[in-house]
Amino acid sequence: MDALPEHVAENRRHWDATADEWVAMGERAWAGEPTWGQWGVPDAEAPMLPADCTGLDVVELGCGTGYVSAWAKRRGARRVLGVDNSERQLATARRLAAEHGLDIEWHHGNAEAVPEPDGAFDVAVSEYGAAIWCEPGTWLREAWRLLRPGGTCTFLGNHPLAMCTSPLDGSVPIGTELVRDWFGMHRFDWRDAVDEPGGIEFALGTADWFALFREIGFEVTDYREPRPATADDEVLFTVPRSWAHRWPSEQVWFLRKPAS
Repeated sequence: MDALPEHVAENRRHWDATADEWVAMGERAWAGEPTWGQWGVPDAEAPMLPADCTGLDVVELGCGTGYVSAWAKRRGARRVLGVDNSERQLATARRLAAEHGLDIEWHHGNAEAVPEPDGAFDVAVSEYGAAIWCEPGTWLREAWRLLRPGGTCTFLGNHPLAMCTSPLDGSVPIGTELVRDWFGMHRFDWRDAVDEPGGIEFALGTADWFALFREIGFEVTDYREPRPATADDEVLFTVPRSWAHRWPSEQVWFLRKPAS
């Protein structure tokens, strides 16, 4: 068996080690209605899944505890496959699927290389997951391969502005000064971070995202920058809510594979 790429191996270790911290959040999300991103914006502000998934085949790339997969199934999806790099995260997803009585398939593996045939899905979705933990060009090409003509790929991840204001030592929270280069951003290794060490993330500048989409063949159909409803000093993960009320900390891309 070929060795896993460095970032895949590190992210598997990191997410297996921290899986217990996400169980309660996963349970709440499985029991609730769709909201998106760390700020929990309403579905209407970032509609990452079709309102009606009846008859559609959906793949979630980097599913974690699987709540997005659950939402797709409840919206009528014919088939749902959740792919995740962490077996411990998938253990939670499997348990919750059984408790909620939802027939969802789960695959433990790298979302950059999914063992499914070309054109197997109508919808590819990633809320964080592959959107930040996989190499952008690799996982988006895989999403393209997995989609049928006319299929959609929607993903939510860190805004490049948030990455440029993340302290160089990996401390929390992010700041209000640009300390990293916008141009050429790609790989962010947090293994030696002062706070919450572990994991390797990826992000691109806006023009580089567009260039990648063009290269692969995706059409951009929409773009959103979710914003929290309030501006208090609560810090979620690395971002103060007051920061994200002023500047975008997250972005959502809506892509389409042309029908012909």
